[in-house]
Amino acid sequence: MVTGIVDVGGGLRGIYAAGILDYCMMHSIQFDCCIGVSAGSANMAAYLAGQQGRNYRYYQEYSFRKEYMGMGNLLHTGSYINLDYVYGTLSNAGGESPLDYDALVRNPAKLLVVATRADTGAVQYFTKDDLHQDHYQILMASSCVPGVNRPYVVNGISYFDGALSDPVPIEKAFAQGCDRVVLILTKPAAIPRKPGKDRVLADLIRRQYPIAARQLCLRAQRYNQAVQLAKEYEKDGRVLILSPSDISGVDTLKRNRPALQRLYQLGLQDGKKLLRWME
Repeated sequence: MVTGIVDVGGGLRGIYAAGILDYCMMHSIQFDCCIGVSAGSANMAAYLAGQQGRNYRYYQEYSFRKEYMGMGNLLHTGSYINLDYVYGTLSNAGGESPLDYDALVRNPAKLLVVATRADTGAVQYFTKDDLHQDHYQILMASSCVPGVNRPYVVNGISYFDGALSDPVPIEKAFAQGCDRVVLILTKPAAIPRKPGKDRVLADLIRRQYPIAARQLCLRAQRYNQAVQLAKEYEKDGRVLILSPSDISGVDTLKRNRPALQRLYQLGLQDGKKLLRWME
């Protein structure tokens, strides 16, 4: 039985998934294939490295720093979130919270990191082979929110957030040979995604990246279709959907410590469902 897990990200709402993944580490729950989109890619990297609590610190502590995100970054660099600070300064060896690269590489599970080419809008699935010690650019590319950040360049190619091209890569998980998949959403599964914010962000990049803007406008439709498909798989026992009953006031870039703590605790609690399903 090959078991996969997909974390769709969602900015600071990703602390819900961090809670689930910490629960997995507490109970030695392992997966054969791990797929991360946007913030979900960083969640997965720390999970595969076995660094319980690391993701929590990023959401609950580091995200409140001006170096992490803020208008100062936007004015000086054109990017609201300083991805080099998040996945470089903090994450590199010698940083405040280094990613255990050696442990990540030793973990036998597959890792797929989803990003979107800014020029063609095509999906890109990075793997562990694209990661190197203190070179975590694929995580930066996957987490590069259009309209909020300039596209992130990896090997001469500009990328935006993976959610533009494959927001819920459940089919990709099955294509990787998974027999069953855990899908982590960071908003209630019963509530469809609305396209309003996506259209606003698309307008900000349309002139320079028209195809990526088109992909962004289609994100809500693709997200909703994929979640509906996952629900059909769930009826057959092939998928377990974990999603918060309430996002507790947390939004993609909205910083509120008590709200983040509530959402993290909800993730820890919902991890129990995963343990029962795995058994």
